[in-house]
Amino acid sequence: MGTLNLGIVAHVDAGKTSLTERLLFDAGAITHLGSVDGGDTRTDAMDLERRRGITIRSAVATFDAAGHKVHLIDTPGHTDFVAEVERALGVLDGAILVLSAVEGVQPHTRVLMRTLQALGVPTLLFVNKIDRRGARHKDLLDDIRRMLSPSAVAVNHPVALGTGQASVEPLEPGPELAEVLADRSDDVLQSYLDGLDPDLLHDELARQTAAGLVHPVFFGSAISGAGIDALRRGIVDLLPPAEPAPGPLDGTVFAIEHDGTGRRFAVARLFAGSLTVRDRITFTRRDASGTTVVESGRATEVRDADRQQATVRAGGIARIGGIPVLRVGDRLGSTTSPPAPARFRPPTLEAVVTSPDRDLYTGLSALADEDPLINVRQGPRPGSLVVSLYGEVQREVIAARLAEEFGVRAEFSAPRVVCVERLTGTGHAVKVMGETPFVGTVGLRVEPGEVDSGVRYRLEAERGSLPAAFMTAIEDTARAALASGPQGWRVVDCLVTLTHTGYSSPVSVAGDFRGLTPLVLMEALREAGTVVCEPMEHVDLDVPVDVVSAVLNLLVRCGGVPEMPVVRGEEAGVAAVVPSGSLREIEQALPGTTRGLGTMTTRFAGYRSVG
Repeated sequence: MGTLNLGIVAHVDAGKTSLTERLLFDAGAITHLGSVDGGDTRTDAMDLERRRGITIRSAVATFDAAGHKVHLIDTPGHTDFVAEVERALGVLDGAILVLSAVEGVQPHTRVLMRTLQALGVPTLLFVNKIDRRGARHKDLLDDIRRMLSPSAVAVNHPVALGTGQASVEPLEPGPELAEVLADRSDDVLQSYLDGLDPDLLHDELARQTAAGLVHPVFFGSAISGAGIDALRRGIVDLLPPAEPAPGPLDGTVFAIEHDGTGRRFAVARLFAGSLTVRDRITFTRRDASGTTVVESGRATEVRDADRQQATVRAGGIARIGGIPVLRVGDRLGSTTSPPAPARFRPPTLEAVVTSPDRDLYTGLSALADEDPLINVRQGPRPGSLVVSLYGEVQREVIAARLAEEFGVRAEFSAPRVVCVERLTGTGHAVKVMGETPFVGTVGLRVEPGEVDSGVRYRLEAERGSLPAAFMTAIEDTARAALASGPQGWRVVDCLVTLTHTGYSSPVSVAGDFRGLTPLVLMEALREAGTVVCEPMEHVDLDVPVDVVSAVLNLLVRCGGVPEMPVVRGEEAGVAAVVPSGSLREIEQALPGTTRGLGTMTTRFAGYRSVG
């Protein structure tokens, strides 16, 4: 039986979770068709998800289709939970991108499609809600080809569109499909002369879909079930199953789950090797400073995607119990695979969290275990903590989960934009024994590194000049101290070199070096100098031609640097780089500036010096 790890992604409210329910129900995997409004869907297991009617965490369900076991991964649609989506995309064999036939191509739809294409994930498009008033067909297909993929090909078409009787009829393979496929197939091109062969077109459609070159479009309704049979056939016929790789264990943790008894499981996609109960697992992670950390633990429980006790083999999804230190993003069994580059922007906001309750740190740490990008750290006041955020909805969800799951009443400050500090030069400082209360000598040199190179640490002093525990204390403390530079922001992309060491045996202890290192490092940073850099976004806007001037003024007013507009008939494309802190202002002003006709997509554009 083949295995397919299938993701369902969408802009919020396109009907993604309803489609998940329909696929599971029609396959017999569930006996009751749940609904988002009813709060009884299979994959939205959290009470908070059911009350709000949104997906917050990725969830895995399983069904069988034509001899294939399909692991269905339902992902959040709201942009505040885009980190969940990114983790899921890295473990998929294929994806379904859901659109609403009424709202059409929405801003986050374009971001998702662009990311799926960049990752090379084979993708089917499902146009949902054809039974809703205002549903569109031909002009929506034009929008899909223009804004998502010029190689989008419809495989069925709606009948009685926009009514309760809406259904679909298949489109026989013909000239329109052949025209798209012929761009990448000499056989199809030749068939124009010899007469179109439907079997050839079907086989070529499957080949090019599996390669991520074309994107079949299915119309239907998750609520009524119209078009779902055709979509299920397309999942099996057009998307490639998992291809297990030979070799030792290699996998990625992409979610954390808790069962009904509170037991914790790390959910991982296995790319190679296998896992069974009592296996010892080595895993690696990249910490906040960019250091690769290697750990291991023994699995006391291993379940497959159906939650059955099993040996899970390559291509499958394993739920691993008994290793509480496993976190989202950990790489199983591999110490050489580099971490995947981030496709979505990192969180660019942060807020200070306070609480009269003592369990604030425990609660936030547990949530950060599921989402490391929350990035919990000590706040500016005793008892306060700082968390990283994508937006207001995420903040509300964190506050609600703290209250409901941990009994913690949390108060959040107004969010601020997260900046970083970069070195502008080289600095060197040395403190020798006798100059400070600490019994030790430390010298550190700091130098700027390449953008996105992280924090690197090396030795210039001889490794044997200090006991290993003292060396470790200096490195760990230096990395931790870079979380707050001379201007209060995290110092990034630099090289720290240990130049001088000294100790007095048996008086010196590791605590001397943990206390001395921050003093030396801060002196070196001040000598080097740092500049504060703010996060930036690259925005792409599609607006009516007659409002281009007003849109350019808006972007400039918000600190953006626009490029030359590109006019396409009655519409124009405007691109610009703007400060992340101005995004909300632009989003709020865009509907009024463009008469509600403007759309905007964004992607992270790095950091820019302030002032």
